[in-house]
Amino acid sequence: MFNPETIKQQFPIFKQKTPLGQDLVYLDNAATCQKPLAVIDRITDFYAKEYGTVGRSSYWPATETTKNYNEVRGKVQRLLNAAHEDEIVFTSGTTDAINKVANSFLRPRLNAGDVVIISEMEHHANLIPWQQICTEKGALLKVIPILDSGELDYEALESLLTNKVKLLAVTGVSNALGIKNDLLRIIKAAKGFEVPVFIDAAQSVAHSEIDVVALHCDFLVFSGHKIYGPTGVGVLFGKRERLREMAPLSYGGGIVKEVTIEAASFQQSPNKHEAGTPNIAGVIGLGAAVDFINEIGYAEISAHTKAITGYALEQLKAMEGIQVIGDVDDRAPVISFVMEGVHAHDLSTFLNEKGICIRAGHHCAQPLMHRLNLMATARISFAIYNTKADIDALIIALKETQAFLS
Repeated sequence: MFNPETIKQQFPIFKQKTPLGQDLVYLDNAATCQKPLAVIDRITDFYAKEYGTVGRSSYWPATETTKNYNEVRGKVQRLLNAAHEDEIVFTSGTTDAINKVANSFLRPRLNAGDVVIISEMEHHANLIPWQQICTEKGALLKVIPILDSGELDYEALESLLTNKVKLLAVTGVSNALGIKNDLLRIIKAAKGFEVPVFIDAAQSVAHSEIDVVALHCDFLVFSGHKIYGPTGVGVLFGKRERLREMAPLSYGGGIVKEVTIEAASFQQSPNKHEAGTPNIAGVIGLGAAVDFINEIGYAEISAHTKAITGYALEQLKAMEGIQVIGDVDDRAPVISFVMEGVHAHDLSTFLNEKGICIRAGHHCAQPLMHRLNLMATARISFAIYNTKADIDALIIALKETQAFLS
């Protein structure tokens, strides 16, 4: 039987006290998740017992490392239900993957007068690369607006789609509001105009099952550190035909067939898109994180985070002076709110004194904040180890904050 307290015991950070002696209440999982011992131990074992480089040597432990590295590609393929292992490319994270697709896929195809579509709720990482290339090429960056509820205006999206659109890039879940986007509807509309679709799934993979075949997206990216894995590693899923037609995402060793002074020929994907010595330990740790998720199961993860989110919303909405941002019934485990008379940064600082970790600010989504006429919000976000006791501690601390700062 699923027990979040038992799960929490697998995370060493929760076995210690904060510098002020409290139990740690960690509610910033949209930024990054804590790491279970299984992931920590797997990385330690790799460095201590089997370290070697990948794809370049015929000796042990390099052969063992190469085998284990390649096995992770298969694990990620199955996690996303991708059709082929070679559709999985390892990157340094979501931001790196976005920039690589922007430069290797979009840039060669974009001309003056063409259009790229994004949404008003995007994280800066899924905005700036497309913005800069559009500026450089004289293309137009068009924006799907959001409604007052925080949801996308799907009718407006449909009006933006034409044969001039060369890419539609959208997040699966708003990192600032927790709003879930209807990806099936978005992709179906885009495919009506043969528009390639790029999905930022950084906020999705930790708590929701994703099937890239069912979605029919062209690209999908996420970061390891948001799914209980290490930092510095991420995943780019790309349809086989897309990755094969793209030039290497970067150039260097490990991607070539033959090199002369005058020219070079390259291997097929994924090898041609992973130049240099990769973050081997990061990929090995990512594999352990995928194992951890699979051991619990998405059904349990989704049910738990949905219940915690519902409980937190209920408690917050019962408080005077608290406004939850985004009026939706079904959201990802992310909640933004404002406290009357208290700046979000002051609130975060006060909660830190209570051992409670939240995020405060614009959440790398300034256009969204401008649309909502907000300078900043307080954001709480949940993971598999969060409990109702964490929410209760937060609510008590919020009431103390109101009494002290209001």
